[in-house]
Amino acid sequence: MDFTGLFSHFGELTTTGLAQGAIYALVALGYTLVYGVLRLINFAHSEVFISGAFAAIWTWSMLGLNQDSKVSGFGSILLYLLIAMVVAALASALAATVIERVAYRPLRRRNAPPLAFLITAIGASITISEAFGIFTRRLPQGVPNLVSNEPLFHIAGTPIRVMEVLIIGAALLMMVGLDTFINRTRFGRGIRAVAQDPDTAALMGVNRDRTILLVFIAGGTMAGVAGLLYDIRIGAVTYSVGFLLGLKAFTAAVLGGIGNLRGALLGGLLLGLVENYASELFGSQWKDFAAFAVLVVLLMFRPTGLLGESLGRARA
Repeated sequence: MDFTGLFSHFGELTTTGLAQGAIYALVALGYTLVYGVLRLINFAHSEVFISGAFAAIWTWSMLGLNQDSKVSGFGSILLYLLIAMVVAALASALAATVIERVAYRPLRRRNAPPLAFLITAIGASITISEAFGIFTRRLPQGVPNLVSNEPLFHIAGTPIRVMEVLIIGAALLMMVGLDTFINRTRFGRGIRAVAQDPDTAALMGVNRDRTILLVFIAGGTMAGVAGLLYDIRIGAVTYSVGFLLGLKAFTAAVLGGIGNLRGALLGGLLLGLVENYASELFGSQWKDFAAFAVLVVLLMFRPTGLLGESLGRARA
């Protein structure tokens, strides 16, 4: 165990861990939204994330940028990021809509058992992932150099980089926006009503199918933004990256209390920190082990997760 390395690099490990955890948290929101309403683990959500990640890269490519491009000027950088973010969010929202319409809605109308939903989710995930693997081999997968990795400022000697500030700030803004939407708007009240008691919500005039579709769209939008942030942090994307990242995002949702929006945020940030600290202590090969080991240990003592409050009982 390298405690010396952990203490000497604690600040930098914390900031990079929070940046990675913010991406996990955004993806985890999709898992927790769908579970909160349908009691369904949407394993195809990792491919919704991949849809956004690829859409952002292809958008930059159509705008004339490639992995060797360097963009200068704050206005130009911001414009490229905003355009790609909108396209990524729309692409992931569309992918989530197709999955809900094609894979899950027919099962709901036939009152299929939960096992059928689970098998369908896994099948949809593998199908979409393999489709990306086939059709994206000759398409751009590298990210242009848009965001500097230079220090923006220092806190107690720890450099806080532009990229980390952008990722954490954007993720927090998206999560605050989603939390406000769920807890403060009429559509959000409909989502919480369906999550708490779908039959009573239907009697009160809430359109269940429309509400469920809205949940998938909201979760897809978060995953699309996460895909963009992943692109600029890692610098490239492959069709298979969604599998492990999706599992970790699901782990983050369970850590915080699946069905709880604020729990997804807490779980994602915690998971990112645990991974980074474990990598420094034991070596990078222990990173994934530590992430899932923490989940197992926590659930032994707190099966409902850290916050453990369902979407249907969420308070404003």
